[in-house]
Amino acid sequence: MNFIIWIVVGGLLGWIASMIMRTDAQQGMFLNVIVGIIGALLGGWLLAPLFGTGTINQNDFSMGSLLVSLLGAVVLLAIVNLFRRGTPR
Repeated sequence: MNFIIWIVVGGLLGWIASMIMRTDAQQGMFLNVIVGIIGALLGGWLLAPLFGTGTINQNDFSMGSLLVSLLGAVVLLAIVNLFRRGTPR
């Protein structure tokens, strides 16, 4: 059951991050899930030690972990935009 919740929350976070970075028209549902999950991994590696919280990948579904995972997804999309276009938005 946690796996399904993880996929759904990862998809929602990826979708919100793509709306923030204005890349939603270029992505589908599958890519939103991937961005959300990999962004949570990136957020857990970079941002979780700064905020002292976990991420959705660590089965921590608190408000702090959702924000760290969302920030990680936004950072991931900024990095992808940097390599794709040469400038982040």
